Amino acid sequence: MLNYNSVIKNEINHESVSIKEISPVIKINVRGKKREFLTNIGKNLNMILPTEANTSSTSDKLTAIWLSPDEWMIVSNELASKDNNKYDLYEVLFNSISKTNLGAVIDVTDQFVQLELRGKNVYEIFSAGSPFNFNEFKEKKGSTTQTVLNHVDVIIHNKDENIVNLFVRRSFAEHLYSWIEDNTSRL
Repeated sequence: MLNYNSVIKNEINHESVSIKEISPVIKINVRGKKREFLTNIGKNLNMILPTEANTSSTSDKLTAIWLSPDEWMIVSNELASKDNNKYDLYEVLFNSISKTNLGAVIDVTDQFVQLELRGKNVYEIFSAGSPFNFNEFKEKKGSTTQTVLNHVDVIIHNKDENIVNLFVRRSFAEHLYSWIEDNTSRL
């Protein structure tokens, strides 16, 4: 069984931004190009993967984030059980995609830390450490991007107005969180 130690020990609750870790959340990376792959994924997830660059699609239980023309990250909208590290969704996808050579299914739950940022100044923090232009991004619910934030690779998902999910590799999460905390105190 995996040890679900949170990387982030405290939440930031500033007057214009709040930040917390969302954990544990199932994250699965899927890759494939074949029509059968897309059909199979659609049936198993009960949703269609986004095919337009830097977009996402959402159902009640899952969010699919476009990463490249043949790669997506599937993220659960619900917390996983801390008592188990075996995920039914992963098993179903692995058996129907990887084992049949339609594509690849990889569990990246422990590789990425998910942070939720809320507040009117979220994009000011991002702009202070990223070369990406967030002007159009922040206006489009469901937008996604892979960019650099304070020299750390991140995936950013515009969940709703002034609500953003940020995915960062576990080994960089504490460093990035400290940087965000410092920038929040300057607002």
